[in-house]
Amino acid sequence: MTLTQLRYFAAIVDAGLNITVAAERVHATQPGLSKQLKQLEDELGFLLFARKGRSLDSVTPAGQQVLLHTRRLLSEAGNIRSYAANQRRDGQGRLVLATTHTQARFVLPAAIARVKQAYPGVTVHLQPSGEGEVLDLLVRGEADCALISSAGDVPTGGVAVPLFRWQRVVLVPKAHPLARAATPPTLAQLAAHPLVSYESSIRPDSSLRRAFAESGRVPQLAMTARDADLIKTYVRAGLGVGLLAEMAVSPVDDADLVALPAPDAIPACIAWAVLPRERVLRDYTLDLLTALAPQLDRHDLRRVLAGNSEADWPAPPSWAELGQSISV
Repeated sequence: MTLTQLRYFAAIVDAGLNITVAAERVHATQPGLSKQLKQLEDELGFLLFARKGRSLDSVTPAGQQVLLHTRRLLSEAGNIRSYAANQRRDGQGRLVLATTHTQARFVLPAAIARVKQAYPGVTVHLQPSGEGEVLDLLVRGEADCALISSAGDVPTGGVAVPLFRWQRVVLVPKAHPLARAATPPTLAQLAAHPLVSYESSIRPDSSLRRAFAESGRVPQLAMTARDADLIKTYVRAGLGVGLLAEMAVSPVDDADLVALPAPDAIPACIAWAVLPRERVLRDYTLDLLTALAPQLDRHDLRRVLAGNSEADWPAPPSWAELGQSISV
């Protein structure tokens, strides 16, 4: 039995039992992967997968048990490699970040640039996804770190580290009636206009919907999108009033629009980094986190991830306080 065979076994499960997809993900040939799977099953003395004809149909009960141990072994093997790389000051590596489009576009560039400057041999792979998909990528082991925002509960699926707080803003063209009002818009005023916001706003549990519901109102969502730049594009096109993250609005690039404070009833959000539990992080991952959130201590991060300390993170600063330091 080899780690390669176990890695192939896990890859097949993660690919939905599609051997062709699994082979592509592990950079192997389909015949080679099938051969290694057969050798593993022969050594174990039982089948890991139930077959239907020539296709894999399901993971057997025995296979499910082997999978639990396999994932632990592969995780620990990865931890040993990461520890060794850190010890020898290895500047090579691959950092995979699962995040939202807003974080990828408006928050991460300066921090990633710092990491690349310090570690030119590291390749960074961004996987911009919808809010509901980011944590799934982390749980499936397809990302080293997930960056996500929440207006309420602490994200699950790993160790959640608060980075910074941010507010939503109301975005309108300069000629819009809300732009000419003497005071920021109220929730009642927003309810009278079609809105353009993030796709997460359509979920029944979204903080935006909850804010409107608590006031006895229903938001008129004219359009939703994952990408803040698309939201701004359609605000310019006159589809509605934009509601988006404050860091997505630039006084230079968006000078043709007016950004107004969102009503107090719409809660602030916290940007979180969610990290796999009991994972040895490469030094460049820690550098990225401390670039995004200078209030964090890298030694505390290591202790909490190793399970040697309870999380007691410092209060996250606001985006207005943090934005200057990470953009320099």
